[in-house]
Amino acid sequence: VKQYHRQYSTKIYYKRNTTMATPAPKSGPGNLATFNILHGFPEALVRGMRSSFLADADYHHLTQCETLDDVRLNLSETDYMDALADMGTLIPTGLQKAAVEKLVTEFKYLRTQAIEPLSTFLDFITYEYMIENVMLLLKGTLSGRDINELIAQCHPLGMFKESTMRSIPTFESTPRGYQDLYQTVLVDTPVGPYFAQFLQESSDRSEVSNVLEEVEIEIIKSSLIKYWIEDFAKFVDALGGETAVIMGDLLKVRADTNAINITLNSFGTPLNEPAMRASDRKRLYPAVGHLYPAGTSMLADVGDEDELGRVLELFPMYSSIWNVHAAGSDGKSIDDAFYERDVQMLELAFEGQMHYASFYAYVKLKEQEIRNLVWISECILQQQKEEIHKFVPVFSFNAPWRAGSNKHGRR
Repeated sequence: VKQYHRQYSTKIYYKRNTTMATPAPKSGPGNLATFNILHGFPEALVRGMRSSFLADADYHHLTQCETLDDVRLNLSETDYMDALADMGTLIPTGLQKAAVEKLVTEFKYLRTQAIEPLSTFLDFITYEYMIENVMLLLKGTLSGRDINELIAQCHPLGMFKESTMRSIPTFESTPRGYQDLYQTVLVDTPVGPYFAQFLQESSDRSEVSNVLEEVEIEIIKSSLIKYWIEDFAKFVDALGGETAVIMGDLLKVRADTNAINITLNSFGTPLNEPAMRASDRKRLYPAVGHLYPAGTSMLADVGDEDELGRVLELFPMYSSIWNVHAAGSDGKSIDDAFYERDVQMLELAFEGQMHYASFYAYVKLKEQEIRNLVWISECILQQQKEEIHKFVPVFSFNAPWRAGSNKHGRR
């Protein structure tokens, strides 16, 4: 009997201690214990790629160039050397194409080294370009432009299979034809759910039969970008950790930027009519951001720039940007102020570790660098050297938020 009780007591002891064992820790993008195991290599790559950005000295040399041949000579000593090696005569559009192709090659390499959930995060970055490409093809189809010319203008990060790209203009320019286009082609693409959501909302308003005839392409594009931002923000929030904090803030600012630009660009259009402000225009505002929901509700009621300025004055992070637009000093627009703010936030994304925001920041900062190169080359080509310094350098020691200097402004 004593032996039986000892065995029974031993079984109870181990059973209790087994069931009360500490569960395995959950891994996430910001977990210090697992991040380097899962994503250390691609993160090391993207942080190493940071050294490929043009330095202040490179921009100084580029702004001193007199011809585009001089630009090419200076770029041959930078990370763009191989991208421009096979190019004949350098022109701004050729420079832009070569720089974008270089970025796409780097991004695709990062994507091949990624595993879940980083791979899905990188895919989300490409969805924006897919939306832009589809809208470019739809707009070109409506105007009767050549499909080969349109495909050449599409962004490489948002390309589908060639058969998919070429099938878009084969549908009839009728309400039924557009319905078939969405149902047989676009719905099967990664951004198909966003188109399906747009069609559903249009159907609820009984507008689906004439969706592409009565609604401007840019309004459709704004709706799709809104769905993408909301979906991306939901995914990032579910990841948690530093990614949810840093990338979540970047997406909130992106959503606010869209809301402000939609409001500003609606002035003088039917969207600014009182009956459409609270319905059609407000529907384009993303349901995320620092302005949501109180700020976007106020934006839905504004009817001119003065009212828009009074609303943005209530939000310190946007009042200074609006003041730049209102003053119009140094030829800077609100887009220029947004570019400066975005570069500052994207640079800060590189300061933290164990998160995915650095991948998004790298792509967007490279896009800014490409805009800078195109701006400088265009100024040289058109002999507008007095405008050549109006760009936003990346990781510059002379940036306003580092040196307190206001020398640079645009693009």
